[in-house]
Amino acid sequence: MAEIVNLRTARKRRDRAEKARKADENRALHGRTKGQKTTEATERERALARLDGHRREPAAPDETP
Repeated sequence: MAEIVNLRTARKRRDRAEKARKADENRALHGRTKGQKTTEATERERALARLDGHRREPAAPDETP
């Protein structure tokens, strides 16, 4: 005798598994925490500030020596 299956719950179970797989895939592709993003942005700003601090020529191009 065959096993009786509720199609509605089977469909929901299948859809949840598909959503979980898709979420895992997206985490692998785009997964960076907010802390990692802010740390990277802070490091980028510090590097730009350090680079600007080491300039030899004036910041404004209209000033001639």
